[in-house]
Amino acid sequence: MKKSEEDDFRAFVGARMDRWRRAAYLLCHDWHAADDLVSIVVGKLYRHWRKVTSADNPDGYAQRVLTRSWLDERRRPWRREQPVEDPPETGWTHPDRVDDRHQLTVLLAHLAPRQRAVVVLRFYLDHSVEETAELLGISAGTVKSQSARGLETLRTLAYSSGSIS
Repeated sequence: MKKSEEDDFRAFVGARMDRWRRAAYLLCHDWHAADDLVSIVVGKLYRHWRKVTSADNPDGYAQRVLTRSWLDERRRPWRREQPVEDPPETGWTHPDRVDDRHQLTVLLAHLAPRQRAVVVLRFYLDHSVEETAELLGISAGTVKSQSARGLETLRTLAYSSGSIS
C-alpha cells in the first residue's frame, strides 16, 4: 500500500472507529468482543482497501464487513453469548445516545443473532430495508419480517418487564 493510500485508510478508520465499536457492542453485548470484532474488520478493510475505495458506498461496505464478521465469529465454538455487563459511561456521543443503555442491551440480548443484526442495522444505524438486505445478504422481505418479529419481541419484553408504562 502506498503512503497516500495508507493515510486515507487511517483517516477512514479513525473517523468511523467509535461508531463501529458501538455497533459491534450492540451486536455482541461485550466490549472486549466488540473490540476484537472491530480489530478483525480493520484488518479485513486494510487487506482489501482498494476494493473499499472503489465501492459505491465505502461506509456500507465497511458495515457489511462488520456485520458479516460478527455473524461468522458467532459460529466459532469459543464465541458464545456472555452475560450482559453494564456499558461504560464514556464513548457515547449525543446523536447516538440511548437514555437507558443497559435496558436496551438486555432487551437486544433476547433476540436471535440475525434478528438482532437486522434490528441494530435498521433502527440503531438507520439503514434502509434495501441497505440492510444487501449488508446481510438476505432478501428485503426477510429484513421486513425479521424487523417486525424483532420489534414485537422487544415490545413484549419491554412491557412484561415494566420498563414501558
